[in-house]
Amino acid sequence: MARIFITGSSDALGLGSRTAKRLIAQGHQVVLHARNAQRATDAAAACPGSAGVLIGDLSQLGEVKALAAQADALGPYDAVVHNAGLYTGPDTFAVNTLAPYVLTSLMRRPRRLVYVSSGLHYGGRAHLGGEGEGKGEGEGDVVRSSYADTKLHDVVLAKAFARRWGYRHGVEAFSVDPGWVPTKMGGEGATGSMEEALDTFVMVTLGTGLRNGGYFAGSHEKTPLAVAEDVGLQDRLLAELARISGVTVPE
Repeated sequence: MARIFITGSSDALGLGSRTAKRLIAQGHQVVLHARNAQRATDAAAACPGSAGVLIGDLSQLGEVKALAAQADALGPYDAVVHNAGLYTGPDTFAVNTLAPYVLTSLMRRPRRLVYVSSGLHYGGRAHLGGEGEGKGEGEGDVVRSSYADTKLHDVVLAKAFARRWGYRHGVEAFSVDPGWVPTKMGGEGATGSMEEALDTFVMVTLGTGLRNGGYFAGSHEKTPLAVAEDVGLQDRLLAELARISGVTVPE
């Protein structure tokens, strides 16, 4: 059975908590994550049988670094699912892009890394400049990235870590699109299937027979925005996140 860490898993109706419940029901060990103590209490109550709940505000770099150490103390993990996310606000980039990068770089390598993206990534820009983004369109301050931009970053992170760590360390990295589902973020009017989203999350988390670096939705591999395949862009994103955070990717 697998041991799994899922960020952003405190909301009983959210994908993180629901995925954790399904994995626990299958006999896997799941460590949850919450932003603060009250939400940690909520997470534990919503997901009986978890292997623990870790606390850390992913918008605060110091807390992300501390969370990495806490998580490692309960590891090692077969999979780490970077599920936490914000749709809007000043912390969108910090939570959706920077925190997954820092946790990935500081934690011991799991067998699988999962980055939660969105179909909205097709309208995103990396904001790093250079080839593949269109003249002038990709330039700008990456810290001010929109939700769609950060979901593109998550696809790029999966491909970057699959390329860097796949052959050398046997690490698999995937990105996953749950679709527009009725969570707190998606809203009651969401038309996507929650069951299909959970099936996809569990499939990618357990990772059997999937192509390393793939982008998955509806339980199948899909083709992401073409720029995500740009190795130069992948390396520029890692370099910019290292510059911002002071945390470099271990070789």
